[in-house]
Amino acid sequence: MSDLRELYQEVILDHNRSPRNFGPLNPCDHKADGHNPLCGDNVTVYLTVADGVVTEVAFDGRGCAISVASASMMTELVKGKTIADAERLFDSFQHLCTDETEPPAPAGLEDEMDSLQVLSGVRAFPMRVKCATLAWHTMSAALQDQQEVSTE
Repeated sequence: MSDLRELYQEVILDHNRSPRNFGPLNPCDHKADGHNPLCGDNVTVYLTVADGVVTEVAFDGRGCAISVASASMMTELVKGKTIADAERLFDSFQHLCTDETEPPAPAGLEDEMDSLQVLSGVRAFPMRVKCATLAWHTMSAALQDQQEVSTE
């Protein structure tokens, strides 16, 4: 196994063992629930937005290591971003997980996309893509004031 792959696995395990921004956020302006019926992952994403900027973000729920790690990383990366940048991150991350050809990262979000490379391996396992992207779909739904999302 390559050193890079081992590093990626360690990052995922660290976020799974000690998820960042885990637990309900009260009060919050936006909230959505996500469910992946294929493996049983459930997540709730909470957001507080002020002047078009995500000022607070948290998640709650349970799932596999990839799902929890992705949600944890998402909360770290989305906090402090404009709604437009959060949506651009979501679109780019979705593409990273599903497309063999990786487009350049959106301008101004290169560092964020670099840190998400640890989850790019899921594209080789289509059933795991939904685990990695569930929290991101749920965050996007919350920003659009949708109450829930499913990755069926």
